Amino acid sequence: MPEVRIIAKNFIDMVASLPAVKLDMLYANPFICEAILRSLPPLAKKYVLQMLYIDVPVPAKSMEEWVLPAGLSKHRVAIDRLIQLRVLAETVDRKKETSYEMNKQIQINLQKQLIYGGVLPREPMLSSAVRLPSLEELEIYALEQWECFLLHLISSNQAEKLTNVSSSMMKVFQRGLLSQREKEGSRLTEYGFQFLLMDTNAQLWYIIREYIANTEERGVDAATIISFLLELSFHETGQAYNISTLNEVQKSIIKDLADLGLVKLQQGRKESWFIPTKLATTLSVSLSDTSTRKQGFVVVETNFRLYAYSTSKLHCEILRLFARIEYQLPNLIVAAINKESLHNAFENGITAEQIISFLQQNAHPRVAEKLPVVPENVTDQVRLWESDLNRVEMSPAQLYDEFPSKDMFESACDFAREYGALLWEDSKKMQLVVKTELHNDLREHLRRQK
Repeated sequence: MPEVRIIAKNFIDMVASLPAVKLDMLYANPFICEAILRSLPPLAKKYVLQMLYIDVPVPAKSMEEWVLPAGLSKHRVAIDRLIQLRVLAETVDRKKETSYEMNKQIQINLQKQLIYGGVLPREPMLSSAVRLPSLEELEIYALEQWECFLLHLISSNQAEKLTNVSSSMMKVFQRGLLSQREKEGSRLTEYGFQFLLMDTNAQLWYIIREYIANTEERGVDAATIISFLLELSFHETGQAYNISTLNEVQKSIIKDLADLGLVKLQQGRKESWFIPTKLATTLSVSLSDTSTRKQGFVVVETNFRLYAYSTSKLHCEILRLFARIEYQLPNLIVAAINKESLHNAFENGITAEQIISFLQQNAHPRVAEKLPVVPENVTDQVRLWESDLNRVEMSPAQLYDEFPSKDMFESACDFAREYGALLWEDSKKMQLVVKTELHNDLREHLRRQK
């Protein structure tokens, strides 16, 4: 069974992959420059600040002296990252001496930010003019929107009827997570099943990445969307911002982001506004950051029972992907892992390691501090049941029998063996099985033998 993995990147990886022309366009925005600075590794950030007022190329040998010999490996990583992002430009002179010079546009924008202070992309509306939800209410809203969005992926019948997911966001799913079939309708792909077991941050970044990749088909420049999304990270969580301050492209994006729970849209008598949630204001944070992870809810016992302390429909549907739901109480889901439920998961492209990782990452706080988090007998058995499926490999083949002579049978065996296509032979019954791709060639060989 082929193992398919989804690699979820953060925004900075996306920025680094853009063509040089689009990168230069992005760096004209001071908020992008500040977001890039905040995302850099500590040593790379130090280099940017040290070179902020140096207007001439700095020799590579001089920069190596800025760190101790033990830190040379981190030095190279920092330099590579800065070059990828075009923050530094590398030049080699006639003497083959390497030097680095800072991107002028980034340098100017960061100097202005340092001298005059940062200015918000747009001013929030007065709290007296709008009704603002509390931070707790906003967090609950964001969670509900995100879960409803994922329920649309598993089954549109499971999602709330009142929530409408926009066609543009459903296209993002259909590109890699859903497959369309005439009789069966939409169905989860292997990527889709794996996506549901990913961490929330990784899921969000996968959707955002696919959403950005889908923008060019709608005639919108990817750099424009990246710029706006990074700009959102400078807004304040829970504050209201007037939608009239956005252009038409940004208004379209903000509606799609509301489906994900990144912003909350509200309508007044005369004006409408959006309220960024915590997901929106941490968009430029690296995937390695775990501060936004939700508290775990799963307890796994040695008897293969699962106890999920949750009221979420989404959690129940995700557990159903690899476990058998036995019964469900208002705040408790009881399930069991067995061979049949796991085989269904493996056939859908989910691997044993992904299931184990999901159970470990979502472990209830009472068991999260214990080692191992998931009982060893459970993890070992899950891996064994997966290996059972990999013992037998199926491939198209052809059976040959009723050979007129022993010599012709041996000749056919030698021919198939020479091309590495002989799968099985029985010299007594004069039968052999070969790979289908050799069928025509072997048939011609036997005709020549006659």
